[in-house]
Amino acid sequence: MALGSAGALVTASMIASVVSAPAAGAAGRPAQDRAAKGAEIAAARAAKAGIDWQDCPADWGLAKPIQCGWVSVPVDYTHPDGKQIKLAVDRVASTGTPAERQGALVYNPGGPGGSGLRFPTRVTGKKPVWANVAKAYDFVGFDPRGVGHSAPISCADPQQFVQAPKADPVPDTEADKLAQRKLAREYADGCLDRTGRTMLEQMTTPNTARDLDVIRAALGEQKLNYLGVSYGTYLGAVYGTLFPGHLRRMIVDSVTNPARDNIWYQANLNQDVAFEGRWKDWEDWVAANDAAFHLGTTRAAVQDKWLQLRATAKKSPIGGVVGPAELISFFQSAPYYDSSWVPVATVFSRYVAGDTQALVDAAAPDLSDTAGNIASENSNAVYTAVECTDAKWPTSWRTWDRDNSRLNQDYPFMTWANAWMNLPCATWPVKQQNPVDVTTHKGLPRVLIVQSTRDAATPYEGAVELHKRFAGSRLITEKDAGSHGVTSLENPCINQRVDAYLIDGRLDGSDVTCTPHATPKP
Repeated sequence: MALGSAGALVTASMIASVVSAPAAGAAGRPAQDRAAKGAEIAAARAAKAGIDWQDCPADWGLAKPIQCGWVSVPVDYTHPDGKQIKLAVDRVASTGTPAERQGALVYNPGGPGGSGLRFPTRVTGKKPVWANVAKAYDFVGFDPRGVGHSAPISCADPQQFVQAPKADPVPDTEADKLAQRKLAREYADGCLDRTGRTMLEQMTTPNTARDLDVIRAALGEQKLNYLGVSYGTYLGAVYGTLFPGHLRRMIVDSVTNPARDNIWYQANLNQDVAFEGRWKDWEDWVAANDAAFHLGTTRAAVQDKWLQLRATAKKSPIGGVVGPAELISFFQSAPYYDSSWVPVATVFSRYVAGDTQALVDAAAPDLSDTAGNIASENSNAVYTAVECTDAKWPTSWRTWDRDNSRLNQDYPFMTWANAWMNLPCATWPVKQQNPVDVTTHKGLPRVLIVQSTRDAATPYEGAVELHKRFAGSRLITEKDAGSHGVTSLENPCINQRVDAYLIDGRLDGSDVTCTPHATPKP
């Protein structure tokens, strides 16, 4: 599922020496070297062109003083003089004095497929945890290639993509599996038909990392300050491997395991296990707050209510539109984010009390929201394109069936829904790449890693793995917590260290364990 985005399920020195990642075998080296050279050329052009900052388009929802602009990048970095696309970027100026300003802080929220354009609203919205950092940095967001306003790609008609109800992700028969396999193949073919081979082949994390370096150059920054969350941590890890000497400071929050054998098939299997654990955490919390929600005083009682709801929706979709697939799309936000604990439990409670409409309003698609549906389909298209093109995936259905059937026995909440979302990668119509070998190269600064131990979307082991690979990095562990995306939550133990690193470049002498942020209150 998309990392860091609980979206709809398918059933998410300026031109200093560039160090390219070791390729998997000599055959990959020439293309890597050509891409590295192409990135140098594109960055040099961007540094010369700069960014023509203007008021943002009215329909982007980004009011002054946020400004917007464009950065041109080649579709294919091995052909830097070939077709170009424009990436949408935005910024809000630092709030401190000129003496306090340290440059730009560039952000990626995850996905793949997430837009970073709302990042400057953390300043204009006066988010307290970012107030100190905002004095030192311009906050810069961007739509990665293929996303939103940056040459958006598509794999399906958006209105059809969101239509409900979809089939129950958990198959009852071999015929159910065959139907899902057909949908996955059609979706993969749709990506090629609607996006085109040229663009689809270049929808990779290394290319997005190269785009990030071009944005750095366009901003006039000698070195990049970067904050990445969820998949944005993998983007940062790849950037740090490809451009170690171009980084000044980097925070990665809720970390994707960058091991090559984890990208991406294994990563999704590992998510299924972690989601089950965090789902149980939420059920425990709901049970502890039975006075508010009346869903049962034990985890087992809450789970029984969930299974009853699921069975009801399977037999006859609620409101004609909310079946098991739509339920999972809605309820999965609870194990993703603590901020969803109360809203999801409230809707669940209202349904059990007889308010069916509350659940329909929350979980059913809004076919009148054409702009939202376009964004949802686009986000899923980018997620699929990047993960399928980044790495080799099993092509044998027997492998998928075996692995997911086994997992579903003990981790049923997300397993099959996640499998069908990723199955287009089994029949992907363009060449799949070899993941970058994320490692420390000369010039890499000390990186700050932040991670909660019970994160569902990016299990804790990912932070430990990146910590091993990036020499000199520091790991802040939020123990007994599991919200995805830690740095924007109020936890002084973490917030103060983020400030110290970004403002003063200061890290602790050893790794740190923090107590969890406050549990949501009903």
